[in-house]
Amino acid sequence: MRSTTTKSAYFQGIKAALPFIVVVTPFAMLFGVVATEAGLPLTQVMAFSALVVAGASQFTALQFMSENAPVIVVLASALAVNLRMAMYSASLTPHLGKAPGWQRVLAAYFNVDQAFLLSHTEFERAPEASVPEKMAYYFGTVTPIVPLWYLFTFVGAVIGEAIPAEYGLDFIVPITFLAMIVPALRTLAHVVAALTSILLALLLVSVPFNLGLLIAAVAAMMVGAEVERRMS
Repeated sequence: MRSTTTKSAYFQGIKAALPFIVVVTPFAMLFGVVATEAGLPLTQVMAFSALVVAGASQFTALQFMSENAPVIVVLASALAVNLRMAMYSASLTPHLGKAPGWQRVLAAYFNVDQAFLLSHTEFERAPEASVPEKMAYYFGTVTPIVPLWYLFTFVGAVIGEAIPAEYGLDFIVPITFLAMIVPALRTLAHVVAALTSILLALLLVSVPFNLGLLIAAVAAMMVGAEVERRMS
């Protein structure tokens, strides 16, 4: 980060996040469509997006709710998917931990995948930047992402039935995560963890309530951590 002011750092964050608009808007719209088709009224759909602000866990919870899964399974699954946010927070704490409390609260709320990916990469590249500059950059990455998540959730919920089925908006979910994950596979531990999750997810596809995904995720983290430990 070569900025000398928080203002320029903020606009750098905005600029870095702009390409993600291409995937965030249809992703949000798809959630609005699916949630409405599942029977949720508009107020609940918007509350869902505003309170959770995490597309993957929202889709997970919605799927289990549609299958009439027990409440404990719905909650546990959504929380398990969002465990990555805890890891995101731990990674950002050395950079943003000394910011004022109200800023850290907002940063925690806006801790979405794209903001973490861009911010962590930039902070590691330029660790000498001040805390205000880093926080400004972080909020800059959020600015094009989160408002559009709200807006297009609403659009999808309102006009979802008018979207032609052949548009196939559901393709954007895997595309979004591939765009974020693939560049992050920088070490052997990362690659092994990713391959483990893929293999186990396929082998455990018949497990009820899609719990095979949770098992695969936990196992992948354990395998990746063990590989990293042995390499170190």
